[in-house]
Amino acid sequence: MEIIGIDVGFGFTKAYNGSNSVIFKSITGDAPEIQFNPGIGQDNSVSNLHVTIDDKSYFLGNFAEAQSRTWDFTLEQDKLVSDFVKILAITAAGVCSEGSRPIKVVSGLPVGFYKRDKKRFKQAITGEHEVTFHNQNGKDVTKKININAVQMIPQPIGSIFNHIMDDNGRISNRELSMQKIGVIDIGFRTTDFSVFDHLKYIERSSTTMDTGISKCFSVIANKLREESKVNVELFRMYHFIEQGMVKIRGKEYNIANLKKRVFTHAASAIASDVNRLWQDDWDIDSIFLSGGGSMELAQYLQAEIQGNVIPVSTSSDARLNNVYGYLKFGRYKWGHSEPPKPSSPPEDASDPGSSGNPTEKAQTQSQDDTHTPKNGKGRSWLKRQS
Repeated sequence: MEIIGIDVGFGFTKAYNGSNSVIFKSITGDAPEIQFNPGIGQDNSVSNLHVTIDDKSYFLGNFAEAQSRTWDFTLEQDKLVSDFVKILAITAAGVCSEGSRPIKVVSGLPVGFYKRDKKRFKQAITGEHEVTFHNQNGKDVTKKININAVQMIPQPIGSIFNHIMDDNGRISNRELSMQKIGVIDIGFRTTDFSVFDHLKYIERSSTTMDTGISKCFSVIANKLREESKVNVELFRMYHFIEQGMVKIRGKEYNIANLKKRVFTHAASAIASDVNRLWQDDWDIDSIFLSGGGSMELAQYLQAEIQGNVIPVSTSSDARLNNVYGYLKFGRYKWGHSEPPKPSSPPEDASDPGSSGNPTEKAQTQSQDDTHTPKNGKGRSWLKRQS
């Protein structure tokens, strides 16, 4: 048995199995024949992600952005689940998977779409799949992916599990697990708010808002279009936002000041939403920021939110917080045993831009109640998920 945490987001697809992590843009494209490969530059399973699934070939992520003649990218939840989830999740599982054992997956959905879409998500990826990785060196690798169980949870709860559980899936931070915790998970299209009180999920304090980082990108892209007459696709904005400058047809456009104004406004909108939503939750002990958008907005958000906001850690990639927690919860639910040595992964299975392996491989463990806070309501919530 192998357990993998997978998060298919509007902006990025992420996965982690305790040894390998992967993160790539949630973009699919056609797979034209590339006639010449100079053999220089970055060459790994993420930078040149070319797969065949169900007899159809795709370029994914940055590779699709650079090489495909047509690409597909969505901000629509229905389309994400129906057209993207299977391709992206199976690819991510194939990159991370270390063998031919059955795979159990933990994944999540935004709070607002969880009830509606969890069954469709599970159906899309459950079962046996074959994925072929076409490496640039000509050595294709075909993997059979057998996903025999899928556990869905509300997306931001992954970040809570990441904070309170150890690498074996046991509750290690007893103090935090006995608190009332709020999570603000800022994704590409949505921002999720969720509250966990003594390990119990609080429905009335959890929701999804359409205030993801893509709204910031849209405002900046619209301004660039006005100035340059060029439409810059949202998924191409990441690098420009980070650099604070865009070069279009040889002309440089400084967007640093515009970025600051837009991000300040977005942070104010998110803070207003959460302060209103959690108005009666004045007893929240700690508020965590998570998701890729939190890396950009944290400096603008912390002063606006009412409560004890825990600073975003700079030691790891906040985009991966949920999948780390998904894996830990999977080990809580199904147990954890040492995996065998990898057998010929596609190439480098981890993303060179990530912060590396945040957990150490652990020995087989049992679900020992002495590691869990003795809180009946919270424990019962976890047991229902198991």
